[in-house]
Amino acid sequence: MNRRDLNRRDFLLGTSLAAVGLALGTRPSFAAGKDLTIATSLPSLSFPFFVHMQKQLAAEAAAQGGVKLIETDGQNQATKQTGDVEAAVTQKVDAIVISPLDVDAMAPALQAAVEAGVPVVTIDRRVKNVTGILAHVGADNVAGGEAQGNAIIAAFPNGARIFHLQGQPGAGPAIDRNKGLHSVLDKVKDKYQIVFEQTANFARAEALSVTEAGLAGAANPPDVIVCANDDMALGAMEAVKARNLTGIKIYGFDALPEALKMVKEGAMAGTVEQFPGEQSRIAMRIAVAFARDGKKPEKDLTLLTPIVLTKDNLDKAERLGEMQ
Repeated sequence: MNRRDLNRRDFLLGTSLAAVGLALGTRPSFAAGKDLTIATSLPSLSFPFFVHMQKQLAAEAAAQGGVKLIETDGQNQATKQTGDVEAAVTQKVDAIVISPLDVDAMAPALQAAVEAGVPVVTIDRRVKNVTGILAHVGADNVAGGEAQGNAIIAAFPNGARIFHLQGQPGAGPAIDRNKGLHSVLDKVKDKYQIVFEQTANFARAEALSVTEAGLAGAANPPDVIVCANDDMALGAMEAVKARNLTGIKIYGFDALPEALKMVKEGAMAGTVEQFPGEQSRIAMRIAVAFARDGKKPEKDLTLLTPIVLTKDNLDKAERLGEMQ
């Protein structure tokens, strides 16, 4: 066989192997080990919860090696986050890992990214109206809301009057946590009455003013204030302290270090741990494995099960070491 025939054979063999790899949903082996550029996008880095997620995304990217991150901050504006996603597509990044501010508002930009061939992995907030998302990693927020409701029933077996501070309208976690809480309490609403319910948009300052308004308008203080995140719980706690009220149990969600400290000291009754760091690390591993080797995740939906942390099980907190 002459050199020309050998070259033709090698070319055809290589082409056949590449075709087989693509048919199996994997990239050719020569892609292994290549350096990657991955864009991360979080709703707002003014929230400690998302700062923690970004740190864990960066830590996992460093652990994977050969990964450059383009870190973007949505600044609590869907238009800003949309622009960041569009810029990432223009820059031809190898993947996007994103927690969408508003799941509906962000759907068009994410669909465009998928259609442009950019793998997209969502964390914390799932976008159901986009076809082709590589994977979603989050917490089962409905289960988290249910856990809050069951914790209230356990703490007040004879019934309770409840204030409920909801999260940001349009945010997937806010919708699901509200659904979970109501699915538990609505079944026993003759004993567990939600006497005040309003959004505070996941913000501490807004939760302070909303709680103050609720307390001012109530004939009697509530037994419980349950909040869709810890920032709101900490804001509600300030309002309760300002009125020198005692005995009100406050529940948060996210297990921030400051909230863990308040639980330890008894100022808060509990907070829900949803393991955001683990969500972030899993999501980054999925993005890197697909972008580098064409490896698809075993499942396209991974939901971690949240738990309520109280004084009795604080050792299960992901961020216990950050508590001061």
